[in-house]
Amino acid sequence: MPQTRIPCLMMRGGTSKGAYFLADDLPADPAQRDRVLLAAMGSPDPRQIDGIGGADSLTSKVAIIRASTRPGTDVDYLFAQVVVDQPRVDYGQNCGNILAGVGPFALERGLVAAQGEQTAVRIYMENTGQTATALVQTIDGQVRYDGAAIIDGVPGSAAPVIVRFDDIAGSSCGALLPTGQVRDRIDGIEVTCIDNGMPVVLLRAADLGLTGRESRADLNADEGLKARLESIRLQAGPLMNLGDVSARTVPKMSLIAAPMDGGAISSRTFIPHTCHASIGVFGAVSVASACLLEGSVAEGLAQVPEGALLNVSVEHPSGEFTVEIRRDNGVITGCGLLRTTRLLFDGVVCIPADLRSLWP
Repeated sequence: MPQTRIPCLMMRGGTSKGAYFLADDLPADPAQRDRVLLAAMGSPDPRQIDGIGGADSLTSKVAIIRASTRPGTDVDYLFAQVVVDQPRVDYGQNCGNILAGVGPFALERGLVAAQGEQTAVRIYMENTGQTATALVQTIDGQVRYDGAAIIDGVPGSAAPVIVRFDDIAGSSCGALLPTGQVRDRIDGIEVTCIDNGMPVVLLRAADLGLTGRESRADLNADEGLKARLESIRLQAGPLMNLGDVSARTVPKMSLIAAPMDGGAISSRTFIPHTCHASIGVFGAVSVASACLLEGSVAEGLAQVPEGALLNVSVEHPSGEFTVEIRRDNGVITGCGLLRTTRLLFDGVVCIPADLRSLWP
C-alpha cells in the first residue's frame, strides 16, 4: 500500500522549527491525531530518524491551525510538543516561537488575505484560551520573508514579525503568581513561581552554588544540579495549580543572575531537564515580568529601566531576548515581542499506510 501523505509546511518560527498543519488534514480524534504526529516526527526515537523531527525539543514541534469561528479572531492555533524519545504529545503550554509562524502560515494557506505592506492576523491560542495579534510583512499579496530584523539564535536576518499579546497572565496556572506569593521556599531554596504566558520557576543561580555564567554543556553535565531542579519542579507543580508535572514539560526552571552584557537579567532555562540553547518566547516574558515584581528573587539582580513601556532584555546562552512590557501604575497590562520566521518547505509528510484508517 502507498504511504499516507499529509499536506504540511515546515517553518522556522523564531528560534524553533516545526511542522504546520491545517486541522482538517489531521484526524479529529485527539488520540488518533497524536499517533499521526508521532509517526510524522519520528517519535519515540532519540534521533527521530524515521520522521521529520530534528531530534531536539526545539525542532520537534507542531502547529495545528484552522479558520476561526470566534468573533474578532482569524485563526485558531493549537501547539503540540512532540516528545522526542517518548510516545507522547504535550498540549499543556503555548510556544511563542512557533506562534511567530502562524500568521505567515494563515496567509500561505489562504485563511487570511494580505492587506497592503503589513497584515494583522488575530490568533486564538487554544492551549491557553488567550489571543494575540501577529503583524506580518506582506508584499504583492504574499508573505515577505526577507528583511533586516535580527534575533539571537538565528543566522542572518529576515522580515520582522511583531506579536502583541492580550492579557496572558495566568494562562496555564490561573494567576500571574499562582502560589499567591511573590516568593516561596522549596527544598530550602527561594523561588518565584510566575505564569505570564508560561509557567516558570525562577531561582538565583548563586543559591545553587553557581555563577549563572555556566555554559549549556556544563549545566547539562551536572546531574546533581538537574536532580535538585527536578525535585523543586515536582513540588512547584501542585503549588502552581498544575498538579502532577512528572510527565509534563512545565513548569520551566530558570536560573537567574545579574546581567553580563548590558541586559536586564541573565538566564539559564531548563525545558525541563535540558538546558535551553536560548530561552522560549513565553518563558522570556515570564522571566522579564518577574524582574518588575517587588520582592521576587530577581530583585537586586535585575537592571530594569523606568517607565510605562519597557524593553526588558533577558540574556541567555546564545544571546538575548527583548520583551516589550506595558504597565500601568506598576501593574503589567500587556506585552509584545519581535520574532522572525521563514518558510522552509511546502509539500507533504509521509506516514505509514496503515495509519490511514485513523481518518473517517
